Amino acid sequence: MKRDDAHKNAKQPLLQFTGAVVVRSGNPILSIDSFTLHERENIAVLGPNGSGKSTFIKLITREVFPLHREEPPILFRGSERVLLTEIKQCIGVVSSTMQDQITVHLPAIEVVCGGLFGTLGVLPHCEVTDQSREQAIRAMDLMGVGDLAERDIKTLSTGQARRVLFARALVHDPDVLVLDEPCTGLDPEGMYHIRQSMRTLTAAGKSIVLVTHYPEDIIPEISRLVLLKNGTVFADGPKESLLTDETMTALFEVPLQIRRRDGYYSLVSEY
Repeated sequence: MKRDDAHKNAKQPLLQFTGAVVVRSGNPILSIDSFTLHERENIAVLGPNGSGKSTFIKLITREVFPLHREEPPILFRGSERVLLTEIKQCIGVVSSTMQDQITVHLPAIEVVCGGLFGTLGVLPHCEVTDQSREQAIRAMDLMGVGDLAERDIKTLSTGQARRVLFARALVHDPDVLVLDEPCTGLDPEGMYHIRQSMRTLTAAGKSIVLVTHYPEDIIPEISRLVLLKNGTVFADGPKESLLTDETMTALFEVPLQIRRRDGYYSLVSEY
């Protein structure tokens, strides 16, 4: 690549949505007029059930596609045309539902190595090299589960297994981690470790896109919120401006109060 081209691409946002509309059974389920995600930006996507959060994430990961328009509805680093392999190399995904998809007994390190092949485990036709195994160990060490490498994934606590999935998403060294409800199903100890893992990732230079229902999951390093409601962007802006009683009450349509302590926020219902 020429130096001028490289300099130009470096200035491009990671993602741009312009008039991106997703339709299911003839009905629009998500409509994004304008959204930009910059390189190394940390954001949280917050909204009630049915607000379009999952579809929004699938637009980012290219699991769903918007309606075709003359003006490209999605640009990835300034380009309309991008290979799925480029998206997968750039973005790692962790979802709480992945745990339920692991139905066989495997050493945790095999689950992590599966991230190199887009699988939850290593299939017979996939070869794990010494270098790949070293990558997996480094990712597990970063998440604080390196000592669990040979443990059966089915014998780990939910929180430990979730951190193994973080390592799986990291094993190919992506620029961005998309975390879809990463604290769902965890006890307070597990939530603490997952939130600390998110902070570890941002300290390591990874960009975080966190999808959640709860402000409690939003680590201090996340400075921007995208609020979704009824399949559209309800608000997009600085965390401090949007995490207010009035905005959360309007978003969830129940009386809510926001509390702040040590850089974290919590949501309290008014009864």
